[in-house]
Amino acid sequence: MHKLSVSEIISKIKVLETFEAVAADYSFTIKIDAYVPYACAAIHNGHQFRKELWDNCMHTEYERWYEEDPETKTMVQSHPIVIAGCDSRFEYDLNRAPEDAVFVTAWGKQLWHQPLSKAMKAKSLEKHANFYKVTHALIETLEQKFGFCTVYDMHSYNWKRWDREVPTWNLGTSNVDNKRFGNVIEEWRQDLSEIKFPYGIKSTSKINDTFQGNGYFLKYITKNFKNTLVLATEIAKVYCDEYEYVMFPEVIKTVEQELKLRIPKHALSVYNRFK
Repeated sequence: MHKLSVSEIISKIKVLETFEAVAADYSFTIKIDAYVPYACAAIHNGHQFRKELWDNCMHTEYERWYEEDPETKTMVQSHPIVIAGCDSRFEYDLNRAPEDAVFVTAWGKQLWHQPLSKAMKAKSLEKHANFYKVTHALIETLEQKFGFCTVYDMHSYNWKRWDREVPTWNLGTSNVDNKRFGNVIEEWRQDLSEIKFPYGIKSTSKINDTFQGNGYFLKYITKNFKNTLVLATEIAKVYCDEYEYVMFPEVIKTVEQELKLRIPKHALSVYNRFK
């Protein structure tokens, strides 16, 4: 892995060079082992929280971790194209528009003891902007090369906070063209429902049950690229104990192995239908 500037990363993408890099400011990573008509993203995987914000933050490290999507990069790390956030969404949220990306409150609780200065916000928003410059270049290149691509936008959610039974997998599709893509969305939902977990963990899968796919990442790509389908794919945090702050690596490995087989198969089916 190399440390590269945003311009260096984009230059490599434009000439279809394979590489693995971390952004020069360590805000995100990108890996391209081969150019294929699909990509995986884990934009809420990050937990970094720059030190100059620590004393001003009212949320504990656990409270931040609880709302992040830990190990979602691990779940898709074996795929040829993976882009993932390194920073906590409590610094800036890559799944929100720039004007809303730096929180004032987070999940009903004031985030900062003192309001952030303009300079502090600008530092975070520059990282947000850089991530989207690279995302734009990546999707533009994949569309130009293949004519169509699919983005598997991986997230997780806290299932224990719900007061009803919720699915293991949720697909958020309210901001994609369901008339055009409805069949392949349903195929992905069905595919996820067939995953076998250890310990008798269910693998139920629903569409727009807990979340509707209102994230900025999906909206940005969908607005700017007409031949890219973004599948906002949420897994309930059955792979950890969200209250005890304990990860279950054997469950994470199961998800990774299942997605290693299922994503390429589904992506090829989508590509053959829409290329």
